[in-house]
Amino acid sequence: MNAFSPEQIITVNQAAAMAEELVSNHYKMSLTEWKRPRYDFKTLADLEPEEIADGPLAQIIRYEGKPKHAFLNSSTYDFYKICFQDHAIVKLLAQNPSIMLFSLVLYIATHELIHIVRFSKFLQNFHASPDEKQAEEKRVHDKTHEILSDIKLSGMSEVFEFSKSWRIPLDSLTDSLEKYSG
Repeated sequence: MNAFSPEQIITVNQAAAMAEELVSNHYKMSLTEWKRPRYDFKTLADLEPEEIADGPLAQIIRYEGKPKHAFLNSSTYDFYKICFQDHAIVKLLAQNPSIMLFSLVLYIATHELIHIVRFSKFLQNFHASPDEKQAEEKRVHDKTHEILSDIKLSGMSEVFEFSKSWRIPLDSLTDSLEKYSG
């Protein structure tokens, strides 16, 4: 599988950092609020075999975390792993040379962070029904577009053009989703 090159990892990290800032600002979250949902971005080199998927550009996997020396279940917390699927992103870029890595990863990271904000604010249940997951995907793609539409960034219009089918009306959605991937 094609993993990101060291140069691409730098770009991915920069795009993820910008996405964090944009989502935090959009939801008007303080630094304390932003640190409450625990998550991390990971690329192919850091994924376990079961975290690698064919198809989506990224997926969120929820784990249960617990501090090392905690004995009570009340100290458990949700930890979200945002798993970039390097191979799928690299393939998409090869097939669409007008799309730039930074702009695409900014879109993907923003999208996945919106999911995490919605999970942490109890606006969406992680274990929703397939139909509700489809509706949630549309809402999150719409919100991603809203947040990024004011950004003047080279390559963003190409990502919007490519992703427009992800914002189709709910009655047109027919595929079921097993995880939050997109």
